[in-house]
Amino acid sequence: MNEYNRFPTDVFGELSRLQRHIDEVFRGPGPARDIRATTRTFPAINVGATADAVEIIALAPGVDPKKIDISIERGILTIAGERPQAEQDDHLNVYAQERFSGAFRRVVGLPDDIDPDRVEARYTDGCLRVTIKKLESSKPRAITIQ
Repeated sequence: MNEYNRFPTDVFGELSRLQRHIDEVFRGPGPARDIRATTRTFPAINVGATADAVEIIALAPGVDPKKIDISIERGILTIAGERPQAEQDDHLNVYAQERFSGAFRRVVGLPDDIDPDRVEARYTDGCLRVTIKKLESSKPRAITIQ
C-alpha cells in the first residue's frame, strides 16, 4: 500500500483473516467448543411495541407454563421459573452441553406509559407472549378546535 491508499484492496480477505485470528484466540483446548463462551441468558427475549401495547416474547421451550411466575412492579417486568434437566442416557459421558436447565429470572424495564392492570400472558409452542396495554392517556388523540 502506498501513502495514498491506506485501505486494503481486498476488504473481504482482510475480514476473513481477522475472523480466523479471532477464532484462534477463542478456540477451546480440545475438539469441542468452549461451552462457557456460547452460554446465553435464558430465556431469550424479544421486546417490541405497537401503538396500543408493549409485547415481550420469551423463548422458553421445555418449561411448564404453570411454573412460570410473571410480575410487574414499579415499571419492571419479571419472568421467573425453572427449566427441568433433560433426560440423559446413564451410559453417555457428556463433554459438551448447551441446553440450559435450572432456575431462571429475566427482568425487563418497561416504558412509563404502560398500564400494569391490563396484562395478558399466553404460552404457545415454547413461546411466552406477555402483552401489556398502554395507558389510554398516553395514546395520541385529535383535538378539535372550537
